[in-house]
Amino acid sequence: MLVTRGDLRAGWVDAFERWYPAEEDLRGHDAELGWLHAVAHGADLLGTLGSHPEVDPARMLHLAAARLTAPTAHVYDQLEDDRLARGVARVLTRPDLDEDAATSWLAPIAAAFGADSISTPVPAHISNCLRTLRLLYVLADRGARRNQTSPRTPLPHREPLKSHLAATLDHIVRR
Repeated sequence: MLVTRGDLRAGWVDAFERWYPAEEDLRGHDAELGWLHAVAHGADLLGTLGSHPEVDPARMLHLAAARLTAPTAHVYDQLEDDRLARGVARVLTRPDLDEDAATSWLAPIAAAFGADSISTPVPAHISNCLRTLRLLYVLADRGARRNQTSPRTPLPHREPLKSHLAATLDHIVRR
């Protein structure tokens, strides 16, 4: 809420960058503790920070790639993949984001999850990544909402992003 209001301290971005890809407790809901939702809440913050004019959007995209390639045995089961795709899409609506920054963050994902490294059953972290990127493709095609009530905003580099997303997905699942 603070960042949405416009308040920002550089240390918050640094702390988020250290925590988000390293968080290992990825449960959406725990019967005793309630909603934990680290990936989803982190995705919301990623989108909010990535929309802030003082935060480098490319930094948030690379952070998303780090979260997507972080190993885990937990399959997202409470729409965390959707929230992460929506957070990334919000960052990608930034008009000051150049085409290279809008697409280059996908290269580490393709490198980490090349087709030669996938076995079946598909590991949880690769499944999570694939589902996130698939929804991101749809959002790139249709536009993203900057918040729950705003109209869809076209992504400035829609076609190159869709091309890179498709190539990344193809690279991961090619057999």
